[in-house]
Amino acid sequence: MDKKKLYRTEDGCRMLCGVCGGLAEYFDVDPTLVRVGWVIASFFTFSVGFWAYLICAVIMPKKSDIYPGY
Repeated sequence: MDKKKLYRTEDGCRMLCGVCGGLAEYFDVDPTLVRVGWVIASFFTFSVGFWAYLICAVIMPKKSDIYPGY
């Protein structure tokens, strides 16, 4: 069985940097739910949500980096 890997998406699930799409694929949920959750979290604590997204966008590799030929 293959291990799951966390990555940023590059296809239709991507809106900004692909962080929410990658998290949605990792947890096997709809990307819209992840985006709504992130917006709600950012609404209550803007600085935490913004910086967390920015850090994830920089640290998380792209899907093509993990799965060559994607």
